[in-house]
Amino acid sequence: MSLKQRLESDAVVFTSWSGVPDALTVEIMAAQGFDAITLDMQHGGHNEDSVLRCLAPVLSAGKAAIVRVPVGRFDMASRALDFGAEAVIAPMINSVADARAFAAAMKYPPLGGRSWGPTYAFPRHGQGDHQQWLRTSNERTLSFAMIETREALDALDGILATPGIDAIFLGPGDFSIAWTEGRQVDSTLEAIMETVASVAKRARAAGKHAGIYVTDPAIAGRFVDMGYRLLATGSEHQLIAQGAAGLLSSLKQSVGSR
Repeated sequence: MSLKQRLESDAVVFTSWSGVPDALTVEIMAAQGFDAITLDMQHGGHNEDSVLRCLAPVLSAGKAAIVRVPVGRFDMASRALDFGAEAVIAPMINSVADARAFAAAMKYPPLGGRSWGPTYAFPRHGQGDHQQWLRTSNERTLSFAMIETREALDALDGILATPGIDAIFLGPGDFSIAWTEGRQVDSTLEAIMETVASVAKRARAAGKHAGIYVTDPAIAGRFVDMGYRLLATGSEHQLIAQGAAGLLSSLKQSVGSR
């Protein structure tokens, strides 16, 4: 099933979050049990070349391929799709104008203004012909507008109503910074949870999908209850640290006082 099909079936989709711009590392990540891999260009180390190269092992592993582009890099949204990504997450979509610009880069005419040229995407997915690819691309690809600020929250209904915007992705870290006026960053801040829940509710009421970054696995179920279905977590740093801690703990427990 494609990422879109999974979300439309109301399944919970887990994506790991890659910030290391190395295809071999991404290949290892894609071999794990996650449903999808997200290559992060905003705060992670991924760049155009690494996205081009790192999407290949993700697709080869049969995982959904997602790219988060840098702020305002809507040109990179089109390139990510041309490289083979199924979905693009665009940060700091704070207005309807931002949403329209993002959607225009994600969708072919008449819905948007995306230029034709699936140089790598078409052979990597290897299905149908160019005419079929053109006809189905707008439906098959997913645009996630990130909601991270008070401005975005104020414009949410307009963003959701923008043709070509398929989903929202809530960034709870930045959202907590905005909510506390820069005094605190806390993705699990209780004071923001009611609003976080309302964002998902409004998205789903508009027929759009909702995703969120999860820093604490213990509250993942709470986010699902709110309506979020794409749950992002597990960067290379986090997975290596937790894996190393678990392995060392088992080793030390076995060795004991010898």
